[in-house]
Amino acid sequence: MVDQNRRYFFKRGLFKQVAGIVARFQEGMTEVDHKDSFDRFFESDESCYALTLAYPDDLLLETAKLHGIATEGRDKKEIIKELFIEQGGDVYRF
Repeated sequence: MVDQNRRYFFKRGLFKQVAGIVARFQEGMTEVDHKDSFDRFFESDESCYALTLAYPDDLLLETAKLHGIATEGRDKKEIIKELFIEQGGDVYRF
């Protein structure tokens, strides 16, 4: 006679565990891909050109200081990227 608990484990429990592991792995891969895309967006001037032009320098510096972001000796792209992250902009897919 077969123990019903073992049968249930192999038919249902093991499958659920493996499915959960695969789902978490896929979520992790998606998150890494998203972060990589976000970082690549700010690496080149061509990709974030419109975003950097949208902010006049004085408005950008004032906004950054308002949010407590250091601006001394930093590139405009770095400041915009930090503002973007602070406001939750990194959750959008590029």
